[in-house]
Amino acid sequence: MLDESIYNWFSLEWFTPSAFKSFDWAHFFVFYAIPLVILLFLLKWLIGTKVKQKLPVALPKRDIEKHWTGYLRIIPNLLKALALLMLLIALARPQRTNEMVEQWSEGIDIALLIDISESMQIEDFQPNRLDAAKATARDFIAGRNQDRIGLVIFSGDAYSLSPLTTDYELLYKFIEEEIDFNKIENRGTAIGSAIAVGTNRMRESDAASKVMILLTDGDNTAGNIDPITAAELASAYDIKIYTICVGKEGKVPYGKDFFGRTNYVENTVDESNLREIAKIGSGQFYRVSDNAALQNVFDMIDEYEKAEIKETRYKNTTDFYPIYLKWGILFFLMFMLTKSTFISNILED
Repeated sequence: MLDESIYNWFSLEWFTPSAFKSFDWAHFFVFYAIPLVILLFLLKWLIGTKVKQKLPVALPKRDIEKHWTGYLRIIPNLLKALALLMLLIALARPQRTNEMVEQWSEGIDIALLIDISESMQIEDFQPNRLDAAKATARDFIAGRNQDRIGLVIFSGDAYSLSPLTTDYELLYKFIEEEIDFNKIENRGTAIGSAIAVGTNRMRESDAASKVMILLTDGDNTAGNIDPITAAELASAYDIKIYTICVGKEGKVPYGKDFFGRTNYVENTVDESNLREIAKIGSGQFYRVSDNAALQNVFDMIDEYEKAEIKETRYKNTTDFYPIYLKWGILFFLMFMLTKSTFISNILED
């Protein structure tokens, strides 16, 4: 690993491709000057060859031979070019930045109350009301971020399937394997009991916001607590209640007869109770008649009940231009030394 200490500036690792790729360049535009520097060196060489004084010497061609010392003439110019290149790299200001982002939110506690009564088998949703509700609940949970979510199922009785948790994988498992029509023996729709069980789960919560989402397709026909009373109790604990009534009015498909033909039953729902529950709970009432409408409602609730996510960013920037500046000074000093030594003098003679 490349040592980033400026005290190891003399390491050749600073000139490897991996080193240059790791940098952020504060003034990258400086590199556009490199072609200009090359052009200036070429012009200097061309002009020098034209105007430099020449002394004609008559020698037979066989007596003229190249000597290795002739190549020493390029050393001063090479050192000067390297010094300029190092200066340009330093001016481009190579940096490395370590950024840490810390996010947090006050969080929301959400209780999903799902009706599993027999009427949830009606097939005006695909494949039926309960399976549509389960799929939408999974999508809703997947869209949350560190909110605690609990599950309550109800039919003739209400049952807390999962406490408030951020273990979303556990919630998915409960939805897939535990929510079905046979989970509760007693038949009916105990809406009041479901709200009471949800309230009991959330009453000691100190979350910034507490939300209950009640999904059902019927009227309250069971349980030992009135839904309005249960809603008032939830409101006393500052729990907001959204109520969703699923199902179409009129004839709806419900199973098949002996010959495989679709059976139809008459479906009616008194919305007044659910509207009143939402009003008491300072939430909203929704009526949905298909899968898409149900998904849209959960999307709206998801948008309404977003916790404010706060973040703090920490930046630690280290400059590495001193490394290339030191190399530039070194090359420049070497250039000055060679300019005053036999190397330059020999080649000028």
